[in-house]
Amino acid sequence: MTDRFAFHIHATDGTARTGEIRMARGLIRTPAFMPVGTAATVKAMHPQGVRAAGADIILGNTYHLMLRPGAERMARLGGLHRFMNWPHPILTDSGGYQVMSLGRLAKLSEEGVAFQSHIDGSKHMVTPERSIEIQRLLGSDIVMAFDECTPFPATREQAEKSMRLSMRWAKRSRDEFQKTEAGALFGIQQGSMFEDLRRESAQKLIDIGFEGYAIGGLAVGEGQAAMFEVLDYAPAMLPHDRPRYLMGVGKPSDIIGAVLRGVDMFDCVLPTRSGRTAQAFTLDGTLNLRNARHAEDTCPLDAECPCPVCAHYSRAYLHHLIKADEILGAMLLTEHNIWHYEQLMQGLREAIASGTVQAYASARLARLPA
Repeated sequence: MTDRFAFHIHATDGTARTGEIRMARGLIRTPAFMPVGTAATVKAMHPQGVRAAGADIILGNTYHLMLRPGAERMARLGGLHRFMNWPHPILTDSGGYQVMSLGRLAKLSEEGVAFQSHIDGSKHMVTPERSIEIQRLLGSDIVMAFDECTPFPATREQAEKSMRLSMRWAKRSRDEFQKTEAGALFGIQQGSMFEDLRRESAQKLIDIGFEGYAIGGLAVGEGQAAMFEVLDYAPAMLPHDRPRYLMGVGKPSDIIGAVLRGVDMFDCVLPTRSGRTAQAFTLDGTLNLRNARHAEDTCPLDAECPCPVCAHYSRAYLHHLIKADEILGAMLLTEHNIWHYEQLMQGLREAIASGTVQAYASARLARLPA
């Protein structure tokens, strides 16, 4: 740990942990959910609203920001924090997942990935060194090592080849990061569904040394049961005294299950994307505000939710906004959903601290539809 990054565990309950990450731009309470700010904005939200909902940190996307407005331009404008008016910590992903998802537009080699922009077809090359450079230009607080997100399903041979490439890239990412004096670098465990490959990956990352460790290659179509199978062993392979970040997860039930298995950090587009598609999260499951049954319902989205949306607006009004295709509908549903996720994290932190996390988790899960 350094004066730029420190992680402290305050309490444990079984495998679940609660604590804090201290960084120059602020404190991150764990378990933490990071709203996704892909293109320098958490979609349909003001930064002040994201903060008010309880978020200590957000995620920015290296791939999208390098294409538009561009990393060098971002640096000239004072960095991502100033650009988007978010003075708190930001984690940037490495761009690897988005580049790999381009399919035929991307070509993988030992050096890195050559690809065409989905925006204008322009050609680019991202290497581990360039990925770290871009994240430095953005001014990221937590930088992610460049990796290949192994597709699912993958054969053992495919998973092994992919994981070992990612580990070589992890070492190059670390070497490049050493040239900077800011923030923290997280390595990413790969290995698909294969326990021995996950163990090998974890050991290689530990040998390189990182401030934190992510569990990658999940939430890619394997389903919750298979994901939990991996999480039954993968977090324990990573250092106990460093944060563990499960990338791209997930539904509230996914997060609860992962916290119980020792994960500290999460990100997912689900609360914001759902808000833009008329879906609201509640303690009793999701609501589709397009449904006619809400047209004359004067109740809030969730009577137990402390968010401003539930305090001031009815389901009937939100239904009207959605049916009228008004922008405010997406904004209000997104705000509520971010609050819902951050309230879940607060509840988990308090339950771990009080030694009641199993009861809390059971009570939350029991209210969700099967």
